[in-house]
Amino acid sequence: RKYDRRHPRCGTSFLVITALVAVVAFTFLGRPPWPELILSRIIGIPVVAGISYEVIRFAGRHRHSWFGRVLSVPGNAVQSITTQEPDDSQIEVAIAAIEAVLGRRGAPRAEVSQP
Repeated sequence: RKYDRRHPRCGTSFLVITALVAVVAFTFLGRPPWPELILSRIIGIPVVAGISYEVIRFAGRHRHSWFGRVLSVPGNAVQSITTQEPDDSQIEVAIAAIEAVLGRRGAPRAEVSQP
């Protein structure tokens, strides 16, 4: 409960930042003919996604600086709309899941056989 439900490296933030970077990047290309437009999008989307990923990483590493907080504003705004605080039962399930993954509380462990 002590942590905020919003996170700068959330998938929602990635989608919002990707949309914003795409608008900025593709604005500079203007309105080329259809074949060039489609080709520019096919080539440009991986570049836009890579830039967006780096922006999200930067915002996550610098979330305590003013610039990191500014970069996180669009994603945090959307997360405020799309997520809500977990209730006690959801927190209990999350704790049980992480304990099972970490092998605590007698959770069954998969045995790995050596060849």
